Amino acid sequence: MAEKAENPHAGHRAKLRNRFIRENGFEHFEDHQILELLLFYANARRDTNPIAHALLEEFGSLKGVLEARPEMLARVDGVGEAGATLISMVVPLTRVWNRCAMAVPDHIANSRDAEKYCLSLLAGCRTEQFYVVSLTAKCDVLGKRKISDGSLSEVSAYPRIVMETALNYNAHSVLLCHNHPGGTCAPSPEDIASTLQLQHLLNGVGILVLDHIIVANESTYSMIQHGDIDYRMKGRN
Repeated sequence: MAEKAENPHAGHRAKLRNRFIRENGFEHFEDHQILELLLFYANARRDTNPIAHALLEEFGSLKGVLEARPEMLARVDGVGEAGATLISMVVPLTRVWNRCAMAVPDHIANSRDAEKYCLSLLAGCRTEQFYVVSLTAKCDVLGKRKISDGSLSEVSAYPRIVMETALNYNAHSVLLCHNHPGGTCAPSPEDIASTLQLQHLLNGVGILVLDHIIVANESTYSMIQHGDIDYRMKGRN
């Protein structure tokens, strides 16, 4: 009774919370109800229903809201800094959960393992990022390094840093990956050209490029499987 006296929206909030617990998730919730419930924890007393609708109108969909940057979310009336931060945590938190749930391999035995590993690094990222994964001769993962974190439209694969990373890990081979958060996973001509440049440089010091995988949402594109690059090095025994 005390919560109802202090907060005129307490009854509605309690119903949504109880429904979430009872149904063990959001399967039967409407998009605005999901945002309403989430925003309860950043807005102690305010009615979050109109805020949820305003967010959906501003960003076009629940996906658009969850992928929006905090400073953009905060511009919507009623969201505030706390609400913007809370919403912007959802996708990165989901990415961490996926990484745990997917049992990301320490050994990359095949193309599916490679795709799974790259998805664990890049699915849901809001900006383009480029990773180098260093591997042993038996394709055990030595380590990974984020080479660059770019804009929504481009990312730079710095050849010197890629080379240094592979050499520091004493890698036999590397798996390259980056993401296209704003589009499809198909490579651009620049993607292919830069990969061939990196492959040429790494081949020169005896390091194989096993693949370059591009991630977009939950989809992947393998340059090896599509024939954009060839992992074999000429002149290597």
